[in-house]
Amino acid sequence: MPQIAQIMETWSSQMFWLLVTFGFVYFVIGRGMVPKVMDTVGMRDKQIADDLAAAQGARDAADEAEEAWRKRENANREAAQALVSEAKAKSQARTEAKLAEVQTRIDAQLDEAETGIATARAEAAKEIETVAAEAAQEIAARLAHVTVNKTAARSAVKKAMANG
Repeated sequence: MPQIAQIMETWSSQMFWLLVTFGFVYFVIGRGMVPKVMDTVGMRDKQIADDLAAAQGARDAADEAEEAWRKRENANREAAQALVSEAKAKSQARTEAKLAEVQTRIDAQLDEAETGIATARAEAAKEIETVAAEAAQEIAARLAHVTVNKTAARSAVKKAMANG
């Protein structure tokens, strides 16, 4: 076979060009392009790490802001509840004071009315006694033709009213 016999003659030139090609590829790609690609990959990884760190920082800041907002909101809610409670207490105190004042006036009016009723009752009882005594005098005079004085008629009416 002639191809096998030519191997020795062409082998050295093929090896030369193989080494030149691999050397070219090694220096151009291995020494020139690969470091640039690795730098780009490293920069990309660093950028991703920085972005993740910034995102985590933003998340932490947002969580802190939310927590501060919640604390402020709770404090505002407590303050509002305290104001409402205070307003209720003041309103209740004013209402109780007004009710006490009105109750005092009503009690005074009631006492005055009871005094007036007692006075009117006493006057009415006196007038009834007077009218009854006069009627008893007239009845005794007309029916029995007896004259009764005012004092005796009054004492008889008082005795009858006390029994009845």
